[in-house]
Amino acid sequence: MGAVHGVYLKYVGLSAVSYAGYSFVLHSTNETELALIADGFKKLIQSGMTGQLSGMSAKSLMTIGAAAVLKYSAYLNGAVAILFKAEWGMGMLGKVPKTGQIPWWSYLLYFPFHLPSILYTYVHAAKDAKKKKKVPWASEVQPGWWVGGCYSNLLNKDWGGVIDLTVEFPERCINRTQEYLLVATWDGVPPTPERLDHAAQFAVDARKKGDVLIHCAHGRGRSTTLMCAALVKAGLFPTWQEAFEKGIKPGRSVCKLNRRMRDTLTEWQDKFVYQKKET
Repeated sequence: MGAVHGVYLKYVGLSAVSYAGYSFVLHSTNETELALIADGFKKLIQSGMTGQLSGMSAKSLMTIGAAAVLKYSAYLNGAVAILFKAEWGMGMLGKVPKTGQIPWWSYLLYFPFHLPSILYTYVHAAKDAKKKKKVPWASEVQPGWWVGGCYSNLLNKDWGGVIDLTVEFPERCINRTQEYLLVATWDGVPPTPERLDHAAQFAVDARKKGDVLIHCAHGRGRSTTLMCAALVKAGLFPTWQEAFEKGIKPGRSVCKLNRRMRDTLTEWQDKFVYQKKET
């Protein structure tokens, strides 16, 4: 499964590391401190959440705080790993379909997910920027057709249409596009064939108004999957395989498709391209 396994293991790894940290914090706290913490919280609950955590030192408060955060991170990222495998739950982060923005409560509630995602993508982009052969924020793979990542806004360009495949980042091009479509998917997971076809048609219609940007987090997998379908739908290539090899890869060499993406494109092509030709 290539990149799919890699992303899944990222969430599993975050969960495991968080739980290991939680266990370490608890084991590094002596029994007396743990007793004081437990007693303090018992009194707090009995007083209707209005009492004070008497007997607890600043160190004890920091200990219980760190333990709670790490345990929550372990459960949250573990849950995301399960949802990722099930290809479900993309709406849990609350990303707004019309504007592509992520509400403040999502950052607050799901910070153990958001923070690593933001840091990882920022570091990855900074690493690419330092390479002699810099990976562009977005690349024009065919005239008027662009594949990019979540920093595509740095091109300072106006768009006829933008298709956003991320669940984890807010849309930064929303004020510079005539049409916007959110096709939220977990990193490494393609849209269903039905969603793929709908988005590809959206891209074709938006292309009449100007250049079209299809982006995910890094401009490698999810965006490439949809661009393959869009180029076929636009009549530029007869198959997704040719669209990928001849229409996208020469213009953006970092683009790649994992097995799940290839299988979905093949299913989409059989259902929405070949069957329609037969009828």
